[in-house]
Amino acid sequence: MTQSSDSPSPDRGAGDARAGHVSTARRGWVLACVMLTMFLAAIEGTIVATAMPDIVSSLGGVSLYTWVFSGFFLAQAVATPLAGKLADLFGRRPLIIGGVAVFLGASLVCGLATSMPVLVACRLVQGAGAGAVQPVAMTLVGDLYTLAERGRIQGWLSSTWGISALLGPLVGGAIVDHGHWPWIFWLHLPFGVLAMAGLAVFLRERPVHRHDGVDYPGAGWFLLGCATLMLLLVQGGVAFAWGSVPALALATTAVVGGVAFLRRERRAPEPLMDFGLWRYPLIRVANGAALTAGMMIIGLTSFLPAYVQGVLGTSATVAGFALTAVSVGWPVAAVICGRMLPHAGPRVTARIGGVCLCLGGVLFISPGMVLGPWWPALGSFVTGLGMGFTNTTFVVSIQSAVGYRQRGAATAGNLFMRLFGSALGAAILGGVLNQRLQAGLSGTSADLNEVRGLLGHGGGEAVVSLAPALQTALADALGWVFAGVLLFGVLTAVQSFRLPALAPGHAGERR
Repeated sequence: MTQSSDSPSPDRGAGDARAGHVSTARRGWVLACVMLTMFLAAIEGTIVATAMPDIVSSLGGVSLYTWVFSGFFLAQAVATPLAGKLADLFGRRPLIIGGVAVFLGASLVCGLATSMPVLVACRLVQGAGAGAVQPVAMTLVGDLYTLAERGRIQGWLSSTWGISALLGPLVGGAIVDHGHWPWIFWLHLPFGVLAMAGLAVFLRERPVHRHDGVDYPGAGWFLLGCATLMLLLVQGGVAFAWGSVPALALATTAVVGGVAFLRRERRAPEPLMDFGLWRYPLIRVANGAALTAGMMIIGLTSFLPAYVQGVLGTSATVAGFALTAVSVGWPVAAVICGRMLPHAGPRVTARIGGVCLCLGGVLFISPGMVLGPWWPALGSFVTGLGMGFTNTTFVVSIQSAVGYRQRGAATAGNLFMRLFGSALGAAILGGVLNQRLQAGLSGTSADLNEVRGLLGHGGGEAVVSLAPALQTALADALGWVFAGVLLFGVLTAVQSFRLPALAPGHAGERR
């Protein structure tokens, strides 16, 4: 079979893990440790989302609500391509172990935060650690397993999200309802220590030291541009007017940072992001769809608990279970996709995922949302099915299109787009929430910070004691947020239908 000219050529010699860099003798144990590291990120996300209403009620800072999420994803987005590049240069082992260590240290400090700005700062560090863990964990699967095995293994990795999703909201809701919220950050510390010990013992690879240079200046420009853009989107029209000096200064800084980053990447000998891979249709479409999918999923995970607690008046535990459904549907679809992918091909599985994302978005703006928490849970489950199909398809296809020396950067590039989408989506939707809340509260005696009363401990009782106008304003604002979630789902589906077939020469990648 001939190789398609519009796909990158895999470096078969370097890409053969069994003949090269990573030892497969203990790959079962390595996979178990990798799944444990993924479990860390999964359970952290579900617990924090469930507890955020209570955290805001305790620390204040409603206007900074989304920064707890967007700050985490911003740091993760910056760290992800950097970690992928470093993993290609110096090996997978030091990156994943170091990333877990940073993540655990930041988690410990998060639980000690005494204000919302401090918590956001700690979340930035935590996100950097997660950005070093996830791309390397996913890359190790590409190193150790063939294409025929990768879909199945990716399904196993996704199953950790399902397990943590069942435990996370249950434990997180119990902590919020009967304990103190810092334990949501401290709960997973022993799991992280166990994962680090296992990786140190079982993960063996040949030393790799390619001193080609790392584009740290590019990472700095990217961080500057993204941080100022997100600050503008979240706080514009709320903390300062759109036409004010602070808004213009932030917009100018964001443009300068973005332009400087793009210019730097074109000239850097080892760019942070290999834009050369983007000229191939499969990678370009998969990365574009990952961007909008990330924007959609963060809108769901960030704001659904606020709706279930603040608008429907339920407890944190019930809100957690409504959110759990997305992490149940995700691994179920990933397992099914892993079995379908070798036979049906990436275009079929990507389209199934795109349709599910659209359907999930429609459920969130339908009248059924007022019927009770089971309806948002249904929307979450369907959205999770869409994420499972699309994410598994994109990762497996991209890893099969490149060899070992590009696999870390290519995998990290796709994950980066999803994380950057999450950070950008949190900023955009957070800005929508703040502005709609402010508009809804104008003409009333309530202000933005009083919304924290809707999100506090024992949410249902808090709703009864507050003015109905406050709850109405929150419901209206979240309705606009969920309309944005649907828009991002439609954009992802459109791109999923444009995904080209994987070239026959790559689909085999026989070992």
